[in-house]
Amino acid sequence: MSEETISSAIWKETAETDNPFAASVCYCSGYDVYGEVLKKASWSEYLFLLFQGERPSKAQAGLLEALAIALANPGLRDHSVRAAMNGGVGGSTNAASLMAALAVGAGELGGGREIVVALDYWRQGGTNLDGWRQLLREPPPQDPAEIWAPMEHPPGFDPHGASCSKPVRQVLEYLCSFGCADVLIWLKQNRERLEAFADCPLAMSGVAAAAFVDLAFSADQAEMLYLVLRLPGAAVHALEQKRFGILKYPFFADAITLTEAFEQSDTAE
Repeated sequence: MSEETISSAIWKETAETDNPFAASVCYCSGYDVYGEVLKKASWSEYLFLLFQGERPSKAQAGLLEALAIALANPGLRDHSVRAAMNGGVGGSTNAASLMAALAVGAGELGGGREIVVALDYWRQGGTNLDGWRQLLREPPPQDPAEIWAPMEHPPGFDPHGASCSKPVRQVLEYLCSFGCADVLIWLKQNRERLEAFADCPLAMSGVAAAAFVDLAFSADQAEMLYLVLRLPGAAVHALEQKRFGILKYPFFADAITLTEAFEQSDTAE
């Protein structure tokens, strides 16, 4: 019988001599994961290695680490976090709450799809102010075969905002301190002019998109990692609301009628 193999340029395994279903040594882009990477690399360095196939520079690792912290918890106002909270307080499984966060967080309003479109704008506009003026004032036509609806706001900007929020400005300022942050620095220098073109303030998704450009991530890579990095916040808030219970969750109150048995049970607890 011929041996079946899965092709991968990212990952290579050698099997245990006594168990072909278990790996003895695992290599990620040539590096021994459990014998070398585990002992020497940080989480952000390993992430970079997984996605880019090479070790990051010190500046790249620092930038990715800071971006991961900035994105880890989008907060209670974020739609994807609220979706996870709804799942948690409603009694869904933990996996279902995370899937709800991914589903809602995949969209065009602060979600993964917005990152894809924003990176396409960076590809077209680069660090050319006139190019960005054209893109933001006259968005390019969308491919008719695209399954997504056209964006209803400039990607990377907050359509509901009156001014750039403090956390967005703080994150942008700090990310500019890393040696590989050329695009981020340009964004910081031209933020107010870009906001005038877009007629709305820069959003956290816009800062994240610029960081991914500086890290040389493709649009697909950036979308995937953006979705992953935002899950911790969704997870902890889902667990918290699950623990608090539905009586402390304000969004379902109008649709709930408590029975006498439930009220007595809740009082007893």
